[in-house]
Amino acid sequence: MKNVLLKRRQMVVDVIHHGRASVPKTELATILGGTYKTDVANVVLFGFKIAFGGGKSTGFALVYDDQSALREFEPKYRLRRAGLEKAPQGSRKQRKERKNRRKKLWGTAKDKAAKEKKK
Repeated sequence: MKNVLLKRRQMVVDVIHHGRASVPKTELATILGGTYKTDVANVVLFGFKIAFGGGKSTGFALVYDDQSALREFEPKYRLRRAGLEKAPQGSRKQRKERKNRRKKLWGTAKDKAAKEKKK
């Protein structure tokens, strides 16, 4: 299906792979990139489940028109998986403590506190 508003093609992918445990997503991305004449980096694959008994997998594929559309519409966790965005710095506890410290500040002081921590 072509989704013009989100600048992508979206599809359900069925892969038949008798004799193999599964097919790597990189291999599938190169095949889909060649089929739709786009760069492999513009192909996002996710949600693959192997059918009971093996031999067949089903998942979703999104083939974006360009890299800017991919960065605009993809969720951050999938961008991190693809290596296009860095993971947040610090542990989960540190991020939560920083958030709660900022709650106590007013106005532009929040921005200053964030900049001081980065230095």
